Amino acid sequence: MDTIFFYLSKIIWALISPDTLLLVFILATLFLLFLKKYQTATKLLTFVSIILIIIAVLPIGKWMLYPLETRFQTNPALPENIDGIIVLSGAEAAKLSSVWNQIELGGAVERSLYFLSLAKKYPKAKLVFIGGSGSIFQQDLKEADVAKKLYQQQGFDTNRIVFERKSRNTFESAINSTKLIKPVKNEKWVLITTAWHMPRSVSVFCKAGWPVIPFPVDHSVNKDNIFTMEFNLLGNLRTLKKGIKEWVGLFAYYATGKTTSIYPQQCS
Repeated sequence: MDTIFFYLSKIIWALISPDTLLLVFILATLFLLFLKKYQTATKLLTFVSIILIIIAVLPIGKWMLYPLETRFQTNPALPENIDGIIVLSGAEAAKLSSVWNQIELGGAVERSLYFLSLAKKYPKAKLVFIGGSGSIFQQDLKEADVAKKLYQQQGFDTNRIVFERKSRNTFESAINSTKLIKPVKNEKWVLITTAWHMPRSVSVFCKAGWPVIPFPVDHSVNKDNIFTMEFNLLGNLRTLKKGIKEWVGLFAYYATGKTTSIYPQQCS
C-alpha cells in the first residue's frame, strides 16, 4: 500500500499542480480557437488572465505557508542533553551530483547547516540523516549519498551519522527510521526540516511512536509582513505550488491514516 500511495501521490500532484492546470486551460483555449468557438475561448482566456494577475500580485502562497511556518517555535530552547538529532533530506540534488560528479545542492540547504551546527554543539548525540529518493524514475540515486559526501567534504566525521537511504516520502522517513534506530522511550530527539514542512513531519513521527522536538529552518515567509504585494508571477507561482502541495499532503496523510490531524502539532 505504501508503494501505491507513493506512485499515486506523484501522479495526482502532477495533474493538479497549479502550473499544470494553467497549461491545461491555455491549451483548451487554443483548442476552442481551432474549433472557431471564439466566444467560449475568449471567456476562458479572460478567466486564465485574471487568475494569472491574481497570482502575480497577491502572495497567496505565502498566506498558505504562514500558518505552517509559525506552527512551531523557531530557534526553540533545547534541553541541556540531547539524545539524538534527525534531519530530513531536501537540498541534495542527486541527479545533478551524479551527472557532474560533484556535490550539487538546491534549496533547503539550511537543513544540513543546522544539522552540522547542532551535531557539533551536542557531540554525544546520535545523528540520523533520512533521505532516499522521491523520484519515480531515479530510485538508484540517493540523497543520503550526496549528503554523506557533503559532510565528508566539510571535514565532519560521518561515522557518527546513521544514513537512512530507502525513504521516498515523509511518511516512509518516519517509519523506516523508527525501525532502523529503535528509539527508547523518554529520549530527547530533535527533528530538523523546512518550517512549512514541519507540521506534517512531526505528526508522522508522532504516529510512528517517536516524539521529537521540532527545530524548523528554511523559512519562506516574512512573518513581520505577510501582506506585502509586488508583481512577481514566477516567484508567487512557485510559492503557491509549495503551499498547495503541502496542504494537499496534510489532507492526504490525514485521510489515509498516516497522521491524526489535518493541522498537526507536537506529540502529546
